[in-house]
Order: sequence, then C-alpha cells, then structure tokens
Amino acid sequence: MKVLTCSDNPDVARALANIVWLGLERLTQIAVAIVISGLLARYLDPDVFGKWQYANTLLLVIAPITWVCGAEILVPTIVHRAKDETGAVLGSAFVLRMGVSVVALVLTWMWIGLSFTDPTVGAMLAGLAVTLLFREPFIGVINAWLQSMTYNKPQLLTSMVTAICKAALVYALVRMSMGAASFGWLWALEAAAIGAVLVLYYMRRHGGKLGWHFDRALFKHFASAGTVFWLGLICMYLFLKLDRLMLAHRVSFAELGLYSAAQQLNENWIALVLMLSQTIAPTFVYRVQETALLKRNLVRLFAMTAALMIAGAAVLDALAGFIIARVFGPNYAQAAEIFRWAVWLSVPAGVEAIGNLVVLKYQAKYVLLAKWLLALAVAFAVNLFAIPRFSGYGALIGLAAGYAAAASVNFYYIRFRLRA
Repeated sequence: MKVLTCSDNPDVARALANIVWLGLERLTQIAVAIVISGLLARYLDPDVFGKWQYANTLLLVIAPITWVCGAEILVPTIVHRAKDETGAVLGSAFVLRMGVSVVALVLTWMWIGLSFTDPTVGAMLAGLAVTLLFREPFIGVINAWLQSMTYNKPQLLTSMVTAICKAALVYALVRMSMGAASFGWLWALEAAAIGAVLVLYYMRRHGGKLGWHFDRALFKHFASAGTVFWLGLICMYLFLKLDRLMLAHRVSFAELGLYSAAQQLNENWIALVLMLSQTIAPTFVYRVQETALLKRNLVRLFAMTAALMIAGAAVLDALAGFIIARVFGPNYAQAAEIFRWAVWLSVPAGVEAIGNLVVLKYQAKYVLLAKWLLALAVAFAVNLFAIPRFSGYGALIGLAAGYAAAASVNFYYIRFRLRA
C-alpha cells in the first residue's frame, strides 16, 4: 500500500489506494458470502435453505426503496458546499433516509405479520429487515462523506472485519444447532456494528461531536433530486431478483434452494465484472473527453470484458460439479447443471456493465430508468412463458433476455451520444 502513496500527485495516490481497498473489500465479501452459503447449505436442508435464499431475495428487493438521495446526489453536494455546512448536509440526508427506512421496515413487518409469506421465510426476513435502519441512514451517509474525500478505507476495513466476524458467528450458531430464523439477526448485528464504528470515526474526526442538524431546504432538495436514478435502481434490483421471486410461486422451496445455490455463486462471479468496471471507469471512460478516444477505449473494454467472461465461464462450466460439491455438499449435486448454464450469463452482464458506464458518464437518468424498465418487462414476459415449462432454466432464459434488452439500450445510446 505504501507504494501507492509514493506519487507526485497526492490525488492520484489517494485514488489508487482507494481502488486497492475497494478490491480487497469486494474479494473479502465474495469469499465470506461463499463460505457462509456453504455453511448454511450444509446445515439446512434444501427446502429451508431455499426459504433462507428467498428471504434474502425479498430483502434485496425491499432495500433499494431506502436508497433515496443516492451517492450521485449526496457526494457532489458535500464536495461543493462549505466545510461548515457538512453537518447540515449529512443531517438532512440522515433524516430523509431514516424516515424512508423506518417506513420500509414497518411495512415489511406488517406484511410478515399478516402472513403473506411462509412463516419460516417471515421469521428470517424479520431479522434481516432490521439492516434497513443502519445501512443507508448511518453507513450510507457517512460513506458518502468518505467518498467525497476519496478515502473509503475506514468503511471498507470495517466491512471486511465485520464480515469475517459474521462468518465466525454463523459457524458458532451452526455448531449450537440454532433455529434458522436466528441467522437473520446476525446480518442486523453486522449492520449495527458497522454503523456504530463509522459514527465513532466521524465524531473523532470532528472533535468528539456528531454535529448533524436538519435543514428544510436541503431536505426538500434531497427528496426530489435523483428520483429518476432512484427509480432506475429499484427497477434494476427487481430485475436481478425477479427470477427467484417468480420461481418461488412455481416450484418447491427445495428446488428454489438448488437454483439459488447455483445463482449465488454465479452472482459472486458477476460481481467481479462490476468491480472491474468500477475500477477502470474513471480513467478510461469518465475522464475521457475526446469522442474518438472514448470510442476506442469502449471497443477495447467490450472486447476485453467479453474475452474475460467467456474464458472464466468456460472454466467454471467445466468445474461446476466440483465447485458445487465442495461449497454446498452432496445434497446440492443437481445445482451443478444449473450453475453450468448460469455462468454464461456473465457474458451479457459484463457487456451491459461496460455499456452502462457511458450512461453514467453523461448522467442519462431517463435512459437508465427506461433501460431497466425494459429489461424488467422483457424478463417478466419471458419468465411467464419459460418458467412453467423449464423451471430454473426458464428463469435463466428470462435473465438472459433482460440483459440483452438492457445491453441493446446501452448500444443505442452510445451510438446516439457518440455519433461523429
């Protein structure tokens, strides 16, 4: 890490160090997610594991609702405001996010209490949903402040440590033969711990005081600005989880558990693509102003990403049986065939991620919203036809169709925006 700081330009050195910490955190989270999934899959039978995966899917569909006033709005506001206004900026964003998070949590608990889902799923989701109170109001707000300084190390380091501790606690609960519902509360504990550490860090950097306060004008600005981006992100996450939401109404939880086991590993593989795109975006896309150079960079990035995804998918396809058996155990052998097909989704996902960089570069919020609305609609239509006929494979077809639709919108926008 010291090598990165040895630069004549402190901004470049800080950015490079930040990228390294981001990479380490992502790799740690991926490794911990795989370890925890393996532990729970072996401890729970496929039916209960399917319910656990479904509860997590529901949480990931609910969570984007709390992403109001995203980083694309909050970070520039912090940067462009005077230092003595930081307390008002963060305090107003906190009030907005906490208010939305409380409403989301109460509605989730009411939905569980009215028995609109399986009792076991509801018991798991009850604990998982508490993370909503900590993720965006505390962690998200302070992380935006850290991003404004290009210094995410405190948050990333805390996330890595708590993730490892969570894995150890999952192992302990497994050894104690605890009930399935108890695991959800570990995720809430992790979020609370990260939030507490970051609040203490912020206070230490500000003379032992939090200093946040509410500003009505800023609150109104945050509530309205970024709404289109927010809706686009909600559509995107709904698209990514639509396969499991629709499968749950067509197959048993045991079958859903097998499908989810394969998709969990596949999503961690695709996460590497997203990490790659986030890493290279500033240098090769965001900072490039010359159209011809940007076009050349995009062609190279598309080719490199496609080649990497195809090579990686081929290896994972060949090793699918071994990987599934090692991570999840013999009870999940049937998931290997689903995994073999699922890994090839990384190719359209990677191509879409690179194309999306241009959409973000030019802040084309309506294009982003239209893209994920189209992907969601296409995936839903395909799933309606394919899932009843092909079960889990039908859900993969729906995802592939949705990615293709999203990538098509990206290509159309790139052609329109970068036309000579």
